[in-house]
Amino acid sequence: MTEEYVQAFVHESEEQLTDLNNSLLALESDPDDREAMDDIFRTAHTLKGNFGAMGYDEASDLAHAIEDLLDELREGDMAVTPEVMDLVFAGVDRLELAVESIDEDGTVDVETADLETDIRTVIESGGATGGEADVDGSNDDAAQVDTFEVTVEVGDSEMKGVDGMLVLEAIREECDLVEATPAPEAIEDGEYEDDFDLVVASTTADELRATLDRVSAIEDATLSQAGTEAAEADAPDDEGEADDASADDDGERANGESGADAGNGSSREISSVRVDVDQLDDLHGLVEQLVTSRIKLRRAVDDGDVGGATDTLGELDKITGNLQNTVMDMRLIPMRKVISKFPRLVRDLAREQEKEIDFRMEGQDIELDRTILTEISDPLMHILRNAVDHGIEPPEERAAAGKDREGSIELRASRERDHVTVTVEDDGRGLDVDELRREAAEKGVRTEAELDSMEDSEVYDLVFHPGFSTADEVTDVSGRGVGMDVVHSTVKQLDGSVNVESEHGDGTSVTLRLPVTVAIVKVLFVEVGDEEYGVPIKNIDEVSRIPEVETINEQPMIEHDDDIYPVVDLASELDVPGETANGDGMLLRIRKSERRAALRCDAVNKQEEVVVKPLEGVLSGIPGLSGTAVLGDGNIVPILDVVTL
Repeated sequence: MTEEYVQAFVHESEEQLTDLNNSLLALESDPDDREAMDDIFRTAHTLKGNFGAMGYDEASDLAHAIEDLLDELREGDMAVTPEVMDLVFAGVDRLELAVESIDEDGTVDVETADLETDIRTVIESGGATGGEADVDGSNDDAAQVDTFEVTVEVGDSEMKGVDGMLVLEAIREECDLVEATPAPEAIEDGEYEDDFDLVVASTTADELRATLDRVSAIEDATLSQAGTEAAEADAPDDEGEADDASADDDGERANGESGADAGNGSSREISSVRVDVDQLDDLHGLVEQLVTSRIKLRRAVDDGDVGGATDTLGELDKITGNLQNTVMDMRLIPMRKVISKFPRLVRDLAREQEKEIDFRMEGQDIELDRTILTEISDPLMHILRNAVDHGIEPPEERAAAGKDREGSIELRASRERDHVTVTVEDDGRGLDVDELRREAAEKGVRTEAELDSMEDSEVYDLVFHPGFSTADEVTDVSGRGVGMDVVHSTVKQLDGSVNVESEHGDGTSVTLRLPVTVAIVKVLFVEVGDEEYGVPIKNIDEVSRIPEVETINEQPMIEHDDDIYPVVDLASELDVPGETANGDGMLLRIRKSERRAALRCDAVNKQEEVVVKPLEGVLSGIPGLSGTAVLGDGNIVPILDVVTL
């Protein structure tokens, strides 16, 4: 089987599984939705056939069992209950793991027989009784499961195969073995080093830990819920350790992290895009023009025709500009490619926390560059998890406050010229600005004097401070003091911005403002001493000779349209070597929407479109620098970030 066929199968299956998840959610909210039921059955049937046609019989058998269960629901022989839907979703999650395994190595390295048996058992019991009670009773353990990642160490064993077999048998008896690395056969043959990794489905972490403790061959085991950082099997000795990690609710309202769901929690890089055939025709036409212009340029050079070469270079400039625009358009992907999995994420978290949530999305067809779309997937999941975990109250608390028992979360996307705005808004408890001030002072994030002088909107921005968390306890969804700082840093690296607005008791909204594409930026190059720097032109409002500068509180200032702008001397801020212009030079007034400031430099050279590469590793996050650009002569020029300078 060729790699081309496998990749086509993987991409098609991923889309079908996403559609299946969303149709199942529609059915769960309205069990009488016949259209959703028909879509579900049709998609499940297609998945079963595709798995079988590709030779993945185990996954095909599981899809067949899911199809049979759905047929029971369609015919009215079984009720659409949360417990039954949990089992169907568990089957879909297992198929997603199978597709991921196929994408990685071309094989289904995932156990499916156990879940297939559970589904068949429910079908038989449900068909025999025709009622919901038997379904609940027979499938309670099978449906209410979480997925855990386990690293098992057996130490210096002389019978590694036997020890490995004992571990696998113990897990299979008490839990469900989803995946093993290396494969179960290799583990039972002793073909591993000192440890091996397992993915296990279990009702609770305590149950799984107790199962592991009963196996004497295990020297040590590391256990974590799928999607979260690993935690040692030994729990913290006391509550103090958890309290040290975090402490009340409002700050963590915007700092949570979840590892709740195996099939929905982690994002994967977008590895393929669909291209309209008209765009391919445009691209082909531009390449033909490019080849023709290349031939003309070569002839002009060979003939010494300087005028002809100049004219051809002008043609090439237009062609490459059109080529750039066409390629950038081809990289644009609708947001639904990423956010279509969010309804399932919210559903699972809400069910886990026994909350009632109405989740809606708008603007799924808004397009973003493939790189940006991949990068914002995890930040959006952080925000949604926080909205569910800390924003939306339990039904009883909402009713007591005079609200509807069902909370509301809305994700909206809209485009404004060359930027896209994405807003996540909930009608939950909101942020308590006084509590945030108190916690910020206690944790030393700001002094009390600074906090008293800050506007409420500035206090809300404190949730972006690394480690700032006020959650009462560490949970699977939140309480680790991470999340919004990750959101903030990711969005800033993409040359975007993030803003939090809240009303205590009424809800919170988090807004991301992102460029449609970050690949190519028009930059103004300036001289400072012996160095050259680039400033994005979109951030500049005016370039002028240095006007009259006044000093206020030892800070140089200029006035423009009755507004005062602090002057930032680039030579001083960047510690530039060499002589700089003393009193003379140029001034770059920054747009008020970005920052009220004016940058002083020695000279302005030119403007050019460049590819900006963000700083990575230890260099990422340096104040004042957003990345670097490689010029046509090979020189590398730093690109300034006017906001953090």
